[in-house]
Amino acid sequence: MSFGMKFSVGLLFVCLSASVVFGSEPIDFEGIFGETEGGFVLYDMMRDSYVRHNEARCSTRFTPASTFKIPNALIALETGIASDSDFVIKWDSIRDPRQEWWTGFFEVWARDHTLKSAIKYSVVWYFRELARRIGKENYEKYLKQFAYGNQDISGGIDKFWLSSSLKISPDEEVAFLKKLYKNQLEISQRSTDILKQMIVLEEGDGYRWSSKTGGGDLPNGKAIGWLVGFLETKDNVWIYALNIEDESFAKMAPKRLAITRRIFEELGLIGEKRKSE
Repeated sequence: MSFGMKFSVGLLFVCLSASVVFGSEPIDFEGIFGETEGGFVLYDMMRDSYVRHNEARCSTRFTPASTFKIPNALIALETGIASDSDFVIKWDSIRDPRQEWWTGFFEVWARDHTLKSAIKYSVVWYFRELARRIGKENYEKYLKQFAYGNQDISGGIDKFWLSSSLKISPDEEVAFLKKLYKNQLEISQRSTDILKQMIVLEEGDGYRWSSKTGGGDLPNGKAIGWLVGFLETKDNVWIYALNIEDESFAKMAPKRLAITRRIFEELGLIGEKRKSE
């Protein structure tokens, strides 16, 4: 597997085979990813610079899957379809019957949800119903306004982001999130603030980590996985997108957070190796 990388001079990234030197410490992306096919983009807002693992994959478009819940929620809030993070849609067991695989993490899908809980538990039925209420005209308007991927909603109003017509690359995910964070999407501050509050994953010593997962099917039969979001430290903001694939969803799912966490730890952005900025 070949791995492409782009390095920030300001942070003294140096290419050493499949490793990156961040300051004085080597970061072995090939070792972190192991046998997992994937790409990673990290944007350093303070220095306006990027580091990429597997550049070819970072520029390739894939289904956004549940990472689309970020723009979906923003559009719902901006149009007034969803009033706020507590906006409830009741579970209709006839329209969206419980599936056999709704076990473990997915068991919670079989109940009413708010916008906030539907983001947290990645409740697909909630966002499919939300999409029916948002409608074609609103999606066409806002996906163009957001410059979101290929902006193709032809795959069905309530499923175009689910292994269907809408595609986006890791580079484009980061570009979208950068505009979101910098309030450059031409939407209200209120909608932006509500969204940011809903996607916080964890807060630690000097950092706040926000994320949204995604998972779906690829034409080759493998499972695709995403983890996208922000990492805020005391003096900087890092925007990232991880995209991987594996033989099955079960194998892929835990790797999204594990790989991203290890990258952040190795870069000294979180954990014991965290550097002061």
